[in-house]
Amino acid sequence: MNTRSFCMAPYHIRKYRESDHKQVLDLFSRGMEEHIPATFHRVLMLPRTLLLLLGVSLVLFLLYDSWLLAVLCNFTLLLFLWLLTRYSWRQYILKCLRTDLADITKSYLSGCGSCFWVAEYRGQVVGMVGTLPAKDPPLGRKQLQLFRLSVALEHRGEGIAKALVRTVLQFAQDQGCCDVILGTTIVQHSALALYQRMGFQKTNEFFLSMMARLMNVSIVHLTYRLPTIPDQPRFS
Repeated sequence: MNTRSFCMAPYHIRKYRESDHKQVLDLFSRGMEEHIPATFHRVLMLPRTLLLLLGVSLVLFLLYDSWLLAVLCNFTLLLFLWLLTRYSWRQYILKCLRTDLADITKSYLSGCGSCFWVAEYRGQVVGMVGTLPAKDPPLGRKQLQLFRLSVALEHRGEGIAKALVRTVLQFAQDQGCCDVILGTTIVQHSALALYQRMGFQKTNEFFLSMMARLMNVSIVHLTYRLPTIPDQPRFS
């Protein structure tokens, strides 16, 4: 696919180059770590978490007649939950850095029907997205899966994420695909909102692990049905 430039924007989207590797990894890591506070808040607001904190406070106060001890114990529990949340996200980041992001050229640019793009602004990578053929698609439906969409915090609101998604959709249509699919966590609120505004439909929701279930952080599966009518307008 040829490099796509958006003349009305101060950035341009192009295929990934090896020289982008460090910037892409930094961008991905920073973007994922941003979800730690939202995940912690979600865990904190769970009824079982609130009951645990309240129960511990009452028990300690009744046993030792000390609100200070109860507060210190709750603070310790909150610190434990924060560290657990941060550990979970950092393990996910490390897993990605050791798998597909370890060699982006091999993972995304060496096979047919896959690609990886970056959004560049003044020589800096400020956005990224990749796509691969979906594993085990429904019979008779060719699908691509969107991966690793991320935009630098200071460049959000400039239409970069939307342009990256459109690049994937156009690529999928050029490949003769029926659908573009993706999975994102329930705590990635802005990403979910973007996908749904662009026409992705929720098709499934599930937990990847027991830890994710305990933290109530599910994976939302979304699907975009590509147009099949001849001469139908493409993505605007």
